[in-house]
Amino acid sequence: MNKLVTLFLALFILSGCSNKQNNAGSNDKKEDGSSQAAELKNILFFGNSLTAGYGLEDPSTQSFPSLIQNKIDSLKLPYRCINAGSSGETTAGGKSRIGWLLKTHIDVFVLELGANDGLRGLPVAQTSANLQAIVDSVKTKYPQARLVLLGMEVPPNMGDAYTTSFRKIFREIAEKNHMSFVPFLLANVAGIPRLNQKDGIHPTAEGAAIVAENVWEELRKVLSK
Repeated sequence: MNKLVTLFLALFILSGCSNKQNNAGSNDKKEDGSSQAAELKNILFFGNSLTAGYGLEDPSTQSFPSLIQNKIDSLKLPYRCINAGSSGETTAGGKSRIGWLLKTHIDVFVLELGANDGLRGLPVAQTSANLQAIVDSVKTKYPQARLVLLGMEVPPNMGDAYTTSFRKIFREIAEKNHMSFVPFLLANVAGIPRLNQKDGIHPTAEGAAIVAENVWEELRKVLSK
């Protein structure tokens, strides 16, 4: 009986040692994984439904930030794309939301907002002030972050004066804050029926791929610095 008890205790102790070793191995693996993840720099895409990939069958793979992540991965660049697009977002909404998102460290900030302001005919001065406030928040929190602004235009039926003023604010904000600048996010997509969904506003998967190219043409320069 004593021999059986002794054998049982020996097996129990050996089992415990084995579990500790396995757990230690698991922790090491986790720590290694976390360490590797920590080496990646964050690119925050901050925008509305155009960034979120509204209406696409699979936004997680078809939105333009996801397509840009594919390009980054293929080049083995140490960056992680974070899609912070929110459908219906105005610049005022973005101004209210940005603080919460800046809890995550940001290395590159890509700003895509203003389209919904334009479609609603909101005052251009208000849109400009909100965009500047968002940029100021990022610069204050992460002064070393590199900044990219994606320009937007509104349909001509908004009137010549409004469309011209609206277009100008993006370049002015970019120049004032030394931001890399994409003049028109939807270049070569807007107004082309086969590249847009039925609403005539949001790109199809094919259109989103062109949008990704528009952004990547400027963003790759930023990432190479």
